[in-house]
Amino acid sequence: MTTPIKITVAKGDGIGPEIMDATMEILRAAGAPIEPVFIDIGAKVYERGVSSGIEPGAWDLLRETRVFLKAPITTPQGGGYKSLNVTVRKSLGLYSNVRPVRSLYPFVETKHPVLDMVIIRENEEDLYAGIEHQQTGDVVQSLKLISRPGTEKIVRYAFEYARQYNRKKVTCMTKDNIMKHADGMFHKIFDEIGAEYPEIEKEHIIIDIGAALLADRPFQFDVVCTLNLYGDIISDIVAQISGSVGLAGSANIGVNMGMFEAIHGSAPDIAGKGIANPSGLLNGAVMMLVHMGLPEAAAKISNAWLCAIEEGVHTGDIYKSGVSKKKVGTKEFAQAVVDRLGRSPGQFRPVDFGGNTRPLQIPAYKRKKVYRQLVGVDVFLCDETEDPQALGDALTRAAGSDMKLKLITNRGVKVYPDGMPETFLTDHWRCRFVHVDANPTGGPGGQPTYPPIKGDEVIELLGRIHSAGLEPIKTENLYYLDGERGFSLGQGE
Repeated sequence: MTTPIKITVAKGDGIGPEIMDATMEILRAAGAPIEPVFIDIGAKVYERGVSSGIEPGAWDLLRETRVFLKAPITTPQGGGYKSLNVTVRKSLGLYSNVRPVRSLYPFVETKHPVLDMVIIRENEEDLYAGIEHQQTGDVVQSLKLISRPGTEKIVRYAFEYARQYNRKKVTCMTKDNIMKHADGMFHKIFDEIGAEYPEIEKEHIIIDIGAALLADRPFQFDVVCTLNLYGDIISDIVAQISGSVGLAGSANIGVNMGMFEAIHGSAPDIAGKGIANPSGLLNGAVMMLVHMGLPEAAAKISNAWLCAIEEGVHTGDIYKSGVSKKKVGTKEFAQAVVDRLGRSPGQFRPVDFGGNTRPLQIPAYKRKKVYRQLVGVDVFLCDETEDPQALGDALTRAAGSDMKLKLITNRGVKVYPDGMPETFLTDHWRCRFVHVDANPTGGPGGQPTYPPIKGDEVIELLGRIHSAGLEPIKTENLYYLDGERGFSLGQGE
């Protein structure tokens, strides 16, 4: 007799308890050798004053089991409450979000009968770092953080996943035509690592047209690898065009742990009505079983689910007169899957996970020594002036003898020197200072020259700016790293 494997389970909020009960009933009936240990998360915990939505003691259980099956939760708006999903993913190093999506045509209505792809989304960085500041009365800042180790891990995972599951192509989606440093690094690393997988086709697409193509021609794609925010958006697009966002499951994979869930939210508007589709969470549980090395149980459940779908037993979100045979609620659908355990679908290809259960091996990151040279500083000011010329004159006087004011931008657009009167202005100014002998243009046919400056010169500069009656709110040092410029130019610079 197989010893049950302990897992952590949370029923969540809204429709969460209903679809989790249905999912657990199917797992039990399939004989999955698991031992669920339940924890509270979400609304109940937030109401107890825990801003993260999870009790401190639950972390020990998660570390012990290393497997977390989680129903959707509701995060309260405002009040400093943090997204539990983001907290768990980042705290436990769940760097890879894996979302397979396939068409169930003709049994689930879709305009895209040929759709079978996997979106692999970076899970810890990007704007989801949640680092934001109200810097002035007009302007809020949200920091987008992209790291080389984080990017290397997710890109490597995408190619290893494609290799293990016999996928033929990996598509990278970024916005590196605009964010040349952040998204540009992601694209560059994709090209570097992709060269190690010559048998896999590779391509890069800008995210806006990429999202349009996913919605219009999803059959062109196989594995899509992208950054956190983009992946969150396009995975919902693809799930919806497949027939329903309620069908897709999701895995969050780290080095030592996995969290499995539906991709949809807690849907409080239909909670308690017994009509929610448990398929998304069930498919997340199937991914969990594969992750745990239980491919037979995973295939048994997946095939029974496909039997129910192709035999027309449908919840209301996918029910269509003339195609569906029976409209059922949450419990009835779960029972339909249980009744079909041990059977294989007749029209869909039966699921067989076979040997695709070995954990993907991602090598540890090896940090390289980078030579950094400080060549300038961006000083951000809060000032309500409507006169960039006057501000520029004051800052030129404050620059001193060793540094000079290169330019001022407002929302990234150059307004000094030689700004345009039509440019809309806020109270948030970026003021770029460089060495007095710097020549960013390099002259005709020449290379840009940025002589180095010293850190104490920046501190002295801030003192002079403050003495001039101006209010610095932030600084960003400007570096060359291994001889390459590590900062963006202003629009119009």
